[in-house]
Amino acid sequence: MKKQAASLITAAVLTSAFSSVASADTYIVKKGDTLSRIAITYKTTVVDLKKANNLSSDLIYVNQTITVPDSKVVSKPDVASSVQAAKTETASVYVVVSGDTLSKIASLHKISLSNLMKWNNLSSHLIYPGQKLKVSNESASTTPAPATTQPAPVSSPKAPAAPAKQAQSTYIIKPGDTLSGISKQVGMSVKDLKTLNNLKSDLIHAGQKLLVNKEAAVSAPAEPAKNPAPANPVQNDKVDVLTIAQDLLGTPYVWAGSTPEGFDCSGFIYYAFNKAGKKMGRYSSEGYYNRAYYVNDPQPGDLVFFENTYKAGISHMGIYLGNNEFIHAGDNGVEISNLDNPYYKKHFEGFKRFY
Repeated sequence: MKKQAASLITAAVLTSAFSSVASADTYIVKKGDTLSRIAITYKTTVVDLKKANNLSSDLIYVNQTITVPDSKVVSKPDVASSVQAAKTETASVYVVVSGDTLSKIASLHKISLSNLMKWNNLSSHLIYPGQKLKVSNESASTTPAPATTQPAPVSSPKAPAAPAKQAQSTYIIKPGDTLSGISKQVGMSVKDLKTLNNLKSDLIHAGQKLLVNKEAAVSAPAEPAKNPAPANPVQNDKVDVLTIAQDLLGTPYVWAGSTPEGFDCSGFIYYAFNKAGKKMGRYSSEGYYNRAYYVNDPQPGDLVFFENTYKAGISHMGIYLGNNEFIHAGDNGVEISNLDNPYYKKHFEGFKRFY
C-alpha cells in the first residue's frame, strides 16, 4: 500500500513538472507586462519573442497569447510579484497618446502641472506620443528621470535598435513648413499625416513633432546644420506663464475679476503675465489686442483673440497652449478649449504676441 502511494505521489510530481514546462510554450499577457519582462522571466530575448510572434513593434495587450521560443522556465511566473510590479508601473508612469496635453495628464492623475514638469525635467509644454512621463512623486525619487528628447525604449537592453526606430519615425516641424510640404517630403498624403497624428485641422507650429511613415522618414533629407533650432522658440517667460495659467484651472468666472478668487478673460491674462514677471496694466481684451502684434506661427504662450462674442469687435481672449488648444477664463471658469469648437472657430480673430 505504501508502495502504491509513493508511486502516485511520484506520478503527480512528474505530471506537475511536465505541465509547467509545457505551459511555458505560451504566455497570456497580464496588465503591466512588457516584452522585456516576459523575456527575462522565460530566459529568452525580446528579439526572439518578436520573431516568434511576428511582432513589428513592442506593443502588446492584456490577454494576448504570446508564444515563448525555447523557454527555459520550469515554473509559472510569480503572479503576486507580477501584479505588484504592474501596479507600481501603472501608478508611476504614463505613456503619452495623440491629443494629450500636460494639463490633461496632470488633471487625470490628480497632480499639479508644476510637479509633473519638475518630476520629468521638462522645460516646456511640448510632449509627443509614445513619451513616458513620471506621474508619482515616489517614482520621481527612486527612478532616474527619463530623457525628454526621445521616448523611453520599451524593449530590454538587448534590443538597442528600438530608440533609433522611434527617431526615424518622427519629423520636427521647421518655420515655414506646411502639412502639404511635409507630406511630399516624406511620401505621405496630407490625410494620412493628419490621421496618424490625430490632427483635426492643418494648423501646425515650429518645433512640433509629427509621426511619419518610417521608410519615408529614413529617406527624408536631414535638417540643415546651419538651422538646427526652430525660429521663435518657446521662451522661459512663456513657460512660466503656461505653468501659472494651468495651475489656475477651475478658478471661477467673475466679471472684472483679476485675482485667484475669480477672473474674467482679460483679468486672467493680467494676473498670469504679471505673475510671470511681465509688468503690464489692467486692460480689456481690446486693450491687450492693441498692445500685441500678429504671428503666423503661434507658439505656446502666445495670445489668441476672438471677436463679436457678447459684443461687437474684440471681446474675448486666451493663451495658446499648442495642439490647437488654448486656456482662458470662460463662462465655466478657467478652462481649456479647442479652436475647432464651432463657437470658437466662428469667432476666431487671430494669434498675437505682446510687444
